[in-house]
Amino acid sequence: MKGWIAVDFDGTLAIYDKWVSAEHCGEPIAPMVERVKRWLAKGHEVRVFTARCWPLVKPITPDFDLSGLVAIARSNAPLSVAEEFARAATAITSIRAWCKEHIGQELTVTCVKDYGMHELWDDRAVAVEANTGRALTPSRRGLD
Repeated sequence: MKGWIAVDFDGTLAIYDKWVSAEHCGEPIAPMVERVKRWLAKGHEVRVFTARCWPLVKPITPDFDLSGLVAIARSNAPLSVAEEFARAATAITSIRAWCKEHIGQELTVTCVKDYGMHELWDDRAVAVEANTGRALTPSRRGLD
């Protein structure tokens, strides 16, 4: 299978109940970590898909040099562009280290979907049948 599998970080790979800091990573969620390890062992590409790296619009591979990148600022951002970038870079570095410790290797970290993404595993996603708009799973927040 060419392409990649997207796995959300907070609440899917790692325990999350509230924002602590960019460098804070929760304890691993064992069933999901084991699933990712199985996929990797079968030769699938797995990427961490997280809003933590939001200002960076290019997938960040483990060997990608973070120096010199420019962040895109939100119009309502409480942080400056430099602060947004620094927080994203810190989060990516922390997630890479977390993956190395708990999965056994660093994974690409991104917040960008592309046509190579086969699936998204996420604690907030609602599955929708292609080309119909029909929800295949219910909204956790009761939205319809």
